[in-house]
Amino acid sequence: MAENLDSMSCNPCDENTECSKCQAVCIDAMRVYDSCGDKDCLSDLKVYFTDCAQCIIDTAVSVRIRDAQVISVLMDLESVPFHKGFYSVDMTYFFEICLDVFTSPGSNPTTVNGLSIFNKKVILYGSEGSVKVFSSIYTPDEMDIQNCPSKNLPLASVKVAKPIALSAKLCEGKSFMNPPCKIPRKICECFGGEFVPPTNRSVTVSLGVFSIVQIERNVQMLVNSYDYCIPEKECKTSSDNPCEVFSRLEFPTDEFFPPNVGDNQSDCGCCKH
Repeated sequence: MAENLDSMSCNPCDENTECSKCQAVCIDAMRVYDSCGDKDCLSDLKVYFTDCAQCIIDTAVSVRIRDAQVISVLMDLESVPFHKGFYSVDMTYFFEICLDVFTSPGSNPTTVNGLSIFNKKVILYGSEGSVKVFSSIYTPDEMDIQNCPSKNLPLASVKVAKPIALSAKLCEGKSFMNPPCKIPRKICECFGGEFVPPTNRSVTVSLGVFSIVQIERNVQMLVNSYDYCIPEKECKTSSDNPCEVFSRLEFPTDEFFPPNVGDNQSDCGCCKH
């Protein structure tokens, strides 16, 4: 193996790079085996409220969506039967929905927060593995289980951009009852209590969501190495004087003088005739 590394030490490098500064080294890293990107338009998502918020919804005449945030995404990974190396990724999205609720025409709105839930499943390739990994990081008098997965499953992850709040609709009557899954206790605590089914009125919203789902495995990879990352900048101690810190800030000219239309567009020739 050492002979192979010696023979490859300069081949991957650029022709203008000296061999003494470039060599192939083996690193331990997470390799992405498969990934997919989605642009989902989630229409008519049910919004669940706590008892205090539901009382306000019951007296509403109209609602308007103000904002939407991703609280958490719970993920479950399982191998696909009869398809070696493929895994199904089950995701449950929890969205915090901020609404403006109008209880009478022309009145000032009341801000109410609710919860929406969305389920999604994708199938991706994650290769196979049948080893158990142990490390020198351990707890005294305990089994070394830090890196010992029971099924040696790969790692699934999802990256979600901030949802785009599209619309909200007020519905009469009980259009739905309980949430489609058990809501984690930590999420209930964010809203100050348990969620209750709607009584007189309910709310549905539409969201636009961009996401990337990927499956990774820990592998050893051969990469080009040029040098160690030695810091070149000296750490400067920050001052405790707030006025001294403020004096180093530049004057925010753009905040007082908004840019023109042409200043925000790159010179791509799109508007030229």
